[in-house]
Amino acid sequence: MSSENLPQSPERPESPEQQRRKPRVAVVFGGRSSEHGISVVTAGAVMKAIDRTKYDVLPIGITTDGRWALTADDPERMAITDRKVPDVDGLAESTEGSVVLSVDPGSREVVYSEPGSVPKALGEVDVVFPVLHGPYGEDGTLQGLLELSGVPYVGAGVLASAVGQDKEYMKRVFISFGLPVGPYEVVRPREWDRDPSGVRKRIVDFAGEHGWPLFIKPARGGSSMGITKVDELSGLDAAIEEARRHDPKFLVESLLRGREIECGVLEFEDGPRASVPAEIPPVTAHEFYDFEAKYIDSAAGLVPAPLTEQQTAEVQRLAVAAFDATSCEGLVRADFFLTEDGTFVINEINTLPGFTPISMYPRMWQESGVSYPQLVDRLIQAAMTRSTGLR
Repeated sequence: MSSENLPQSPERPESPEQQRRKPRVAVVFGGRSSEHGISVVTAGAVMKAIDRTKYDVLPIGITTDGRWALTADDPERMAITDRKVPDVDGLAESTEGSVVLSVDPGSREVVYSEPGSVPKALGEVDVVFPVLHGPYGEDGTLQGLLELSGVPYVGAGVLASAVGQDKEYMKRVFISFGLPVGPYEVVRPREWDRDPSGVRKRIVDFAGEHGWPLFIKPARGGSSMGITKVDELSGLDAAIEEARRHDPKFLVESLLRGREIECGVLEFEDGPRASVPAEIPPVTAHEFYDFEAKYIDSAAGLVPAPLTEQQTAEVQRLAVAAFDATSCEGLVRADFFLTEDGTFVINEINTLPGFTPISMYPRMWQESGVSYPQLVDRLIQAAMTRSTGLR
């Protein structure tokens, strides 16, 4: 079948009401993953940055048990306070009310209902800005729902979101495209349940080949949650237990000695472009660049990274190549190691990276000439011009 005959999303003529009103942006945040709190923080920053003269904003929080809740449009209540992250339950306007998005692609109506009350229409949504991190949001599940609903959304599609969340398949895609990847092992749930002793031996053999320390991490996690640096065999079981608390599938990676370099990719009208890269310096108060270092203690990254022109060009080339290899859209943060022999190794990509103003992705684009409000606006505009369905 030729591309001309592929089914397209129906183009609906705008009603007079749609022509008069501002586009409505639903910011969806929270979620069922262990990254719930930082998602709320990110949403607050995004909502604060959205130009209210151009857009209406509808904040929708998802509680840790999966309820879609209508929340107050109050970004100030969505910040980290006294080293504690906020949650949707504390922001929801009701403990029982729920928000429903129609899965009829002919309607983008959002409805709010409470037990014993008549459902209330909240109007149509023109675009969704998802700031959900981790499973049940960043992994293609929400993107699939939005595809069914025919609602445009910011960021990667179903496949790219799923690949970007699952570090096993992410690495397999990178390898197939010739991108440099470090040594790793994958342990799937059935393998661990069936033969934990055999898995331990495989990990010890891996350490024998590549050396200690190792990193044990959830295969489908983010924000450095559930990751443990293991210096010797005695710490292995506790590290596996911690990783499996977040995901029954986990990865084992060797320590790559070198510098941690990050690079942002943003989609423009002429295609994806890379930002200036950043460097994550050694974090002396932490074993590695973990959740506390990223979000609580605000470890300072170097932007731009002190690299040569050739190194900068190479990491930017690799970042865009990773974006293209995984069929990403919108935005990506690509994380690398610059090893002691001078080569770059890609660690992972994030299709919905940390997005507070102090997060590395916005800081890299700020240094590249795109301010935080401009970045938010560009992502919304790009999403509104992109159709759902096959593309």
